Amino acid sequence: MMRGTLFSRFYLVALFTFVFAPIVTSMVFSFNSDRFPTVPLGSFTTHWYQTAFARPEVWTAFGNSLVVAACAAALSTALGFATAYTDFRYGFRFKPAYLALALLPPTIPLVIMGLAMLAWLGRLGLSGTLTGIVIAHTVMGAPFAMAICRLRLSQMDPALEAAAWNLGASPWRTMRSVVVPFCLPALISAFCLTAAVSFDEFIVAWFVSGLNKTVPVMILEILQGNVDPQINAIGTVVFLTSMTLVVVAQLLILKKSAT
Repeated sequence: MMRGTLFSRFYLVALFTFVFAPIVTSMVFSFNSDRFPTVPLGSFTTHWYQTAFARPEVWTAFGNSLVVAACAAALSTALGFATAYTDFRYGFRFKPAYLALALLPPTIPLVIMGLAMLAWLGRLGLSGTLTGIVIAHTVMGAPFAMAICRLRLSQMDPALEAAAWNLGASPWRTMRSVVVPFCLPALISAFCLTAAVSFDEFIVAWFVSGLNKTVPVMILEILQGNVDPQINAIGTVVFLTSMTLVVVAQLLILKKSAT
């Protein structure tokens, strides 16, 4: 038993080290005065942050990413909740096919998704616009929101809605006063998680963004042709932003699962 516990702990430490070591290394080098990532390190500096965020295009890209992430997360959460509630409340023919289609986007290779979105948004005249990126990221994020909302709905007593109806509440009043408050932690969690997915997404955004670049697309453009420590600085900010959203989402999920 003791050996199994020690092995599990060692395995978790090794796993997290393997995953996060490159990220931590990039963060460390973002404060290194040397241009190239070499050991031993040079002196501590914030020069690369100052240089990166003195560029107007960096602020523009961050603004684009924040707008897209907020809009895509709001739409993904709304669609995910509606889909999850339909699955929770109603039984109908072809329901398995309905759920399979709702959960399909994450299984599609991102290159194929990007090409499909480029062709479709091009026909709608939305290719190269922030609206197009929002639509693409909503399609990608809605299944994640649905999974989170459905998990929360599975913890709700179905009799709560019936009790509200018996007390004279309309279906919309019941939704507003019973279902949504019960699912609020899951809705906030879904919003944070899908915002993180949108903020980090690169491949589909690269296909459909055009001149309206998001941060991951801009990082690729900086990276092409040379090694620039500004990438480490920008990447650190992106990582901390995404991790904050993911941690908030996980804390809400774990807190409500424990209650």
